[in-house]
Amino acid sequence: MAQPYETAPVPPPPVSPDGPGQVPYGYPPQQPHPQPGYGAPGIPSYPAAGGYGWPGLQPQPNNGMGTASLVLGILATVGFCAWPLALVMGVVAVILGALGRGKARRGEATNPGVALAGIICGAASIVLILGLFAFVIAAYKS
Repeated sequence: MAQPYETAPVPPPPVSPDGPGQVPYGYPPQQPHPQPGYGAPGIPSYPAAGGYGWPGLQPQPNNGMGTASLVLGILATVGFCAWPLALVMGVVAVILGALGRGKARRGEATNPGVALAGIICGAASIVLILGLFAFVIAAYKS
């Protein structure tokens, strides 16, 4: 049984006289339109205004080091009885606090007080751990 509409393969489109990639038929290439100015037709006019430039987005402050310094300083001060971990956290809190203060001084962060509090808490934890060592050594000697 023959099908009423048999489909033959479609031939490729013809190549234009100018070569492949050119529009064989249609419209000639157009020149870009000039920027319209102000004024009536036929009268010289001022060029169109450029408008205000977009200032872009301001970079977000890098407050992570100061915040991490405060968190580590508080954890080290509260948990100074677990002295090995608290000593490491206290030292890291002092280092991150100093880096966070430097970023705040350069304008990259907006929390110099939080970084300072991290330095203070980290230093307090180190002092507490050293006091704990002194107490344990004094108790062991007597």
